[in-house]
Amino acid sequence: MGRLLERPTTGLLLSGGLDSAILLGQQLAAGATIVPFYVRTGCVWEAAELRAVRRFLADLDQPRLHKLVVLDVPLADLYGNHWSLSGLGIPDERSPDEAVYLPGHNPLLLMKPVIWCRMNGVAELALATLAGNPFPDATPEFFAAFEAMVHEALGGQVRITRPLAHLTKREVLEIGRDLPLEHTFSCIAPVDGVHCGHCNKCAERRRAFGEARIVDPTEYALSGCQAG
Repeated sequence: MGRLLERPTTGLLLSGGLDSAILLGQQLAAGATIVPFYVRTGCVWEAAELRAVRRFLADLDQPRLHKLVVLDVPLADLYGNHWSLSGLGIPDERSPDEAVYLPGHNPLLLMKPVIWCRMNGVAELALATLAGNPFPDATPEFFAAFEAMVHEALGGQVRITRPLAHLTKREVLEIGRDLPLEHTFSCIAPVDGVHCGHCNKCAERRRAFGEARIVDPTEYALSGCQAG
């Protein structure tokens, strides 16, 4: 970019969704210097998601935001024909939150970024888990144990922080309402690169905008899902 970047103080897992995008905006506003990470695993939504990540970062472009680091953790040999890789039987809007559980999701996504942080002198890695997350790898106990394991394995500490862990999705949206949320992506069954409008995550997204009373800027492929 032809500019002198400050040394990063925080790494941040950026999925392209609302929560991590808003966390990035919040951390930059608080004065942090951020290196964002996207972990590519082979899921069917990643191409659309990564495009959204790049659009969002381009819109936020500023001296304390480092270039996106993309790391690969391919899961085909582990997940096999799981719906996240095959695109078959993807949980729809009638499914419970638990239906979108990806086995080992957080430890898989954290491992490479945390090693990168340790090797590059970044002492903190933030991720955007929220209050009420129902999954076993999103508890305070899990993150404390993971951080201790990293300390033991790498001979130094990288703090795993969750600045939004006390907030609901509605509260997070209210914090980020002035960010370019049209450049975020939440769908697990995209149609021609846009939100499908009928999967579990699209339903969660529409619900969050509605509860926060914020106009939903999302383009949905399914007729009738465009909020106004």
